[in-house]
Amino acid sequence: HISKQLSGTAHLSQSSEAQKETGTIDNSTVFTRILDGLLDGYDNRLRPGLGENVTEIKTNIFVTSFGPVSDTEMEYTIDVFFRQSWKDERLCFKGPMEMLPLNNLLASNIWTPDTFFLNGKKSIAHNMTTPNKLLRLKDDGTLLYTMRLTISAECPMQLEDFPMDAHACPLKFGSYAYPISEVVYTWSQEATKSVSVAEDGSRLNQYHLTGQSAGQYTVMMAHFYLKRKIGYFVIQTYMPCFMTVILSQVSFWLNRESVPARTVFGVTTVLTMTTLSISARNSLPKVAYATAMDWFIAVCYAFVFSALIEFATVNYFTKRSWAWDGKKALEAQHPKVQILLDILNLNYTPNLTKDVSISTISNTTSVQLRASEAKILDPKKTYNSVSKIDKMSRIVFPVLFGTFNLVYWATYLNREPVVKRVVTPM
Repeated sequence: HISKQLSGTAHLSQSSEAQKETGTIDNSTVFTRILDGLLDGYDNRLRPGLGENVTEIKTNIFVTSFGPVSDTEMEYTIDVFFRQSWKDERLCFKGPMEMLPLNNLLASNIWTPDTFFLNGKKSIAHNMTTPNKLLRLKDDGTLLYTMRLTISAECPMQLEDFPMDAHACPLKFGSYAYPISEVVYTWSQEATKSVSVAEDGSRLNQYHLTGQSAGQYTVMMAHFYLKRKIGYFVIQTYMPCFMTVILSQVSFWLNRESVPARTVFGVTTVLTMTTLSISARNSLPKVAYATAMDWFIAVCYAFVFSALIEFATVNYFTKRSWAWDGKKALEAQHPKVQILLDILNLNYTPNLTKDVSISTISNTTSVQLRASEAKILDPKKTYNSVSKIDKMSRIVFPVLFGTFNLVYWATYLNREPVVKRVVTPM
């Protein structure tokens, strides 16, 4: 009795499996016949609705990876799932399913949009391990065609506010062969929802991806809004420039007779600013206008160069004052010695050198004169003095540089960067 039940159960399971296999075979046969019937007499050279209505292509973009962005080339790279949907009434069918999931092989046998990217420099369709394409066919003839693309596109940049700048990078696409009287592109949803970016899709080191938008002109266009990160430039350019200017103003606190030290300060800081200005420009395209960083470097360069000119001025007036003060002091304190020397010089003959008395007077006078000169030109009383120009520069230079920094950072950090959007005329 138990063996009969087991044999009956086995018979039922075999029969159910047989029915499933038969159903699978029947479904495959049905779909094969449907596709064969759809493609029978189908001409993929003709667009849907030819001569009757305009073919509408509904599009949608999902960004899986955004970046990097090249400032020198003014371009950006983006990895997307590009989705297109349209209706082809020649592919309507009736079957057990509303939608047929198909691979990319059918795409070569039916009409597909000839979409191209107007501002794309280089586009790659991924083919590993097989072409990354998806095709879905609904029973009413609506098709969904999705492909994975990597696109390098142009991004016009206005760098007047660099490095506090922001940009709107466009992605423009449309039909290559058909005019808008035959093929039009629309967004599958609202413009704000038709372009989306994955949460971890940003691959940007110098920018924040602040948002995106979509619009419809003669071609479809999406904008990706970028705002540059300023931290790198603060560390690499702004702080070195700031410290170089402060270093150049240290020379105001050195004595004016310290010519070698002050010369080293002036020349070294000027050369350092020159190097910083050159290196800051290497990461930018050769634009014809000045950026915000260029203005900062130029003002810092002016402060450093002015400090060198200030030292040259102080040194010039110091030498004149030493010569003038020494001559006046000598004439005021030793008028008789000067007169005696003049008389000796006038009455000097070779025979007089043998006169001991005259020689003694001359030697005594020379010793007294040298002692007087040493006393008058004592470094503690004459050389170790502070110039009035240095005293004034110690206050004026830091105040002016601090005021400039307040105005500069308040201007560029509190205002919204100018974002230039590329609009294609209708």
